Parts: sequence; structure tokens; C-alpha cells
Amino acid sequence: MIKIKFIAGLLTLFLLGNLNAQELEQNHETSVYIKGNALLIPIGIVNLGLEHQLTKKVTVQGDVLISPWKSFGGHELQYYSVSAEGRYYFNEAFKHWYVGANIAASSFVLQKWNYWSDGPYYNDFGEVFVTSNLYQKGYSLIFGITGGYQFKVSDRWNIDVYAAIGTSQDFYKGYDRTTGERYDRKDNKFNRSGEILPYRGGIMISYKLK
Repeated sequence: MIKIKFIAGLLTLFLLGNLNAQELEQNHETSVYIKGNALLIPIGIVNLGLEHQLTKKVTVQGDVLISPWKSFGGHELQYYSVSAEGRYYFNEAFKHWYVGANIAASSFVLQKWNYWSDGPYYNDFGEVFVTSNLYQKGYSLIFGITGGYQFKVSDRWNIDVYAAIGTSQDFYKGYDRTTGERYDRKDNKFNRSGEILPYRGGIMISYKLK
């Protein structure tokens, strides 16, 4: 039910945006911003986006996130995602407070934070592993809502501060780093888990292309 309501809300947002998009384009009033996440660059993670205006108050944004670390502080942290988002600004596009609906897909090879200890891990087959040797590989589908605030610092530069929370549906396989074998199952099937969590956020430095 939550997913149906989310998708309906997302479609409504895009429909409202398309009603006046043609009129805005004819009047040459639409704007496009390219942006990068300033919080992630220092740790070598790239998060780039493009936000396009549809109406006076509605925009759409697409972005990619690339974390290429096979080892980061001794932990796997390869994470690649793409997302699409519709935004509604309470004032006007690219100015002040907004809310949005987001959908994202990701592929990952990482070690969850609760696997960082060197303690024993017991699987369902009576086998014992060192927890810190275990990692997970799979993909996720995420649906969420975004809230943020964007403000102008010059004619072409904006700063966009935002965060998103949503439901993540994860499909993954668990491996033992020392042997390369599965630690969680004896077949080749995926595990599945679902959780609600914050999954996006940061400070985007935005440059106006038009």
C-alpha cells in the first residue's frame, strides 16, 4: 500500500509538472543546474546530478553516485547507484524549501557496519566464521521522500542542502573474504531484506547551465 501511494504521488508530481512545461519552454523560462556533492568528494565518492525545471515550482533531478573502494579502512565499500526525483518548491524552482519523491537503484559490494568486529559468526549450519571476514554483494531498489533547502550565492551558483529517507528492498549474497565461499546459504539464491533508512543526503554545489 505504501509503495502504491508513493508511485501515485510521484506520477501526480510529474503530471502537474508537464501541464505547464511547454508554456515555460516557449517563454524561455526553464533553468538547468549541474551539481556535485561537496560532502562526499573528500572521501573519494562521486555524486553528480542534473536538475531541470518543468514549471515555476516543479523540477526533476537525476543523479549518480559512485563509490569505487574495494577497501576503505579495511572494509569493502563499492556502491553504484542512479536515482530520479521529482521536486516541488514552495516558493519557486531552485529557491528555498522543497519536498520530493525519489526512486533509486543500486549495486553494491560492501561490508555492513555490524560486521566490523572480530567476534565469531555462527551460520544456520553450525559453521563458525570471523565476522570481520564477511561481506555482502547485491543490489537494492529504494523508494523515498526528500526534503531540502536551496539558496543562491551568485547569479549562476546555488547551494542545495538535502536529505532523503525511504524503504530499501535489498537482494544480496554473503561471502567469506578468506575463502570466497558463501557463509549464509548452501545454494546460490539471494537473501532478501527490507528496511526503512536514510539513504541520501549532503550539500550540493550547483552551477546554472541555462
